This record gives sequence, C-alpha cells and structure tokens, in this order.
Amino acid sequence: MISATDYTDAVRGGVPLKFRKTVFALSVMVGVMVAAAAVSVAQDKSLGAIKGKVRVETGTPAGVTVVVRRGETEVTRVETAKNGEFLVSRLTPGKYGLTFRKTGLSIGTIEDVEVKAGKTRSLGDRLVLTIDEGSIAFLSGSVFNADGRSVPNAKVELARILDDGSVKKIDGRITTETGSFKFRLSPEAAKYRVSVKSDRGEPVSQDVDIDGAAVYRIALSLPPKS
Repeated sequence: MISATDYTDAVRGGVPLKFRKTVFALSVMVGVMVAAAAVSVAQDKSLGAIKGKVRVETGTPAGVTVVVRRGETEVTRVETAKNGEFLVSRLTPGKYGLTFRKTGLSIGTIEDVEVKAGKTRSLGDRLVLTIDEGSIAFLSGSVFNADGRSVPNAKVELARILDDGSVKKIDGRITTETGSFKFRLSPEAAKYRVSVKSDRGEPVSQDVDIDGAAVYRIALSLPPKS
C-alpha cells in the first residue's frame, strides 16, 4: 500500500493536510496532457492532411512509398500499411503532387491535390499500381500426364507461403492446349506454391522461391490414373 505523506498548509495555520503522492502527480500530468492536446488541436486547425488507399495488381499493397511534393520539391514521404492505406498529416494548405513507388510495380502519380486548413483530403481507394513489365518475375510451367504428354484445360492454382507457414491462394489459371501456364509476380523475395489437381483428387504441387525479376520455370507431372 502507498503511504500518505503529510504536508503543512501555512496559510491554514499549520493544519496538516494529507495527499497521496500518486494522485497529486497524476492530476498534474493529466493537466499537462490536456493543455498539450489543446495546443495541438489549435495548431492542426491551420494544417491539413491527405489520406487514401493503394491497391496493386499483384503482391501486397504494404510498403508502397508515397512521396508528397510541391512541384518537383519533396515535402515529406510515408509508406502504406499492410492494407494499402496511408495518411500524410501536418501539411500546409495548398496544392500537392503525389508519387507512388514500389519495386516491381509501375510508378503512379497524382497531381493538383488541394489541401485545406483543418481538413483531410481523401483520395479513396481507386489508386491502382500495375506491374512494371520491365521489372517483374514470370513463373511459367507445364502440366504433363504420367505418359509425358501435355495436359490441356487443367486448373492450376498459385498460393503464397507466408512467414508462419500458412498458405494463401492468390491466383489461378487454366492450362492452354499445350498444357502450359504463366503467372506474373512481383520480384520481391517470396515463396510460392503451384498446385494442380490429379484425377485421384489429390493435388500435385511444387514450391518456388522468387528472389528477383527473372523467368522461373517448373513442370508438374500427374500420377497414373487409378
């Protein structure tokens, strides 16, 4: 238990008053925090913000660099969260340009975004970054039967193997007449699993490590029919 400490109030004739140190300190701290918050709110009324959500053609929308600039001069930058959302705060009123960058994706730009004092300008979720064709990974492959012949119209599924070992499906393809398929991926380091179902109902799969912009080739062979 925290003991009370005596304090003497000279104005009241030396009558001992009792305070708990923790309560007194907490009251002072709360007063300071409220005052600081009031100052912050007052300052924010003269500034503005920009928020939005970035979507990507492939991969994760996390880690997209959002550069805020006036003309060609950079003002500040932030990165998108795992769901692609971003918030740029404490901007002086005026018009800004935004540039969006992430390795393996095309560069996106938005111009003439007006920021007003005390307001947050929302750009919505219509910002989509497509794959940069000059800097992507291609995962190509073919499906064969037990006799080594190509299997057309086979359903191929692509999943990403997450850090915790779980698997998340991200895409699918139907093989061509020659039994081939192709996926376009971000070149960022990641592990994928390509699977195709056999006539026995059990999938045949192969794991592939992607670690840069290149062409990765695999072959999936189905077991003999039972």
